[in-house]
Amino acid sequence: MTPVRLIMLALMSLPLLLAACTEPGTYPVSGEECGPDDPVLELDASDCPAGAAV
Repeated sequence: MTPVRLIMLALMSLPLLLAACTEPGTYPVSGEECGPDDPVLELDASDCPAGAAV
């Protein structure tokens, strides 16, 4: 594997690794604590348009 590919792989996997380092009950990006009144608790997979994660 070339050094450029190794760097690209590291940069692409970094957000996944950082998101895995959050405390339970907190949002991974902001670090804010989740509460019982958070609107995201009412979301369902059908609320997201197809292909939104792409």
